[in-house]
Amino acid sequence: MPQTRDGSFSTDIFERYRRSEQAFVVGLMEMVVNGVSTRKVTRITEGLCGTSFSKSTVSRLTKALDEPVAGFLNRRLDAAYPFIIVDALFTKVRTDKSVVSKALLIASGIRADGYRGILGLSIGDSESFATWNEFFRGLKARGLHGVDVAVSDNHSGLREAIAKQFVGATWQRCQFHVMKNLLDHAPKKERENVTAAARLIFLATDRKEAERRYAEFMARFAETAPKSCVCLEGAFEDMFAILPLPEKYRRRLRTSNMQERQSPYN
Repeated sequence: MPQTRDGSFSTDIFERYRRSEQAFVVGLMEMVVNGVSTRKVTRITEGLCGTSFSKSTVSRLTKALDEPVAGFLNRRLDAAYPFIIVDALFTKVRTDKSVVSKALLIASGIRADGYRGILGLSIGDSESFATWNEFFRGLKARGLHGVDVAVSDNHSGLREAIAKQFVGATWQRCQFHVMKNLLDHAPKKERENVTAAARLIFLATDRKEAERRYAEFMARFAETAPKSCVCLEGAFEDMFAILPLPEKYRRRLRTSNMQERQSPYN
């Protein structure tokens, strides 16, 4: 690098190239984070730059993500989170040179001031009570407290872990999962009608209105979609734990769609 004898001058041309290289490396990392395999990354870089990075080089570069990810997952949760939303997504994970399906446990939280964010992530073999219980224990060890309402699907192990780790918290059954169950049990010709009628129940503004619409649903589909009626009957009480809350809270807490983002009635 050219410079004067006393060190008062130094060219900045190398620094500019170094910044460009850093941006390129960040681009490689983002590709991997978004699910592009290391093998495909090598082909992409060859097409863009006329040269390729080996799979091992890409893997080495992405290891730079380990420290910030670990910092995020282990950060302190000092503020109270009255509302938490939990769910699991199944994703492919490479272990011992093979790709297997794993449960990605996700917990999101909403503070009293309306701030929303991901509290924690964890990879587990399944959605068992033991897996969820350990996950919640880890969140509490990092400072999670003040939980008043927990929103999730009806997985028995998950419900049991919520009841054990967040004693006194109200459980809200995810209405999106209830809708999926209703449609799974409805005849194909009635699915559109079941969806419309169920949506009216879910959007009721008070208990009395919800019960009236529920009675109408049961009467209407008793003969044409009896299994959907049975499903709704078992879920009704747990779907409306949030009704006493103001509307601005209910809208965010009806479902676990902060994780899934695919509700048919949002």
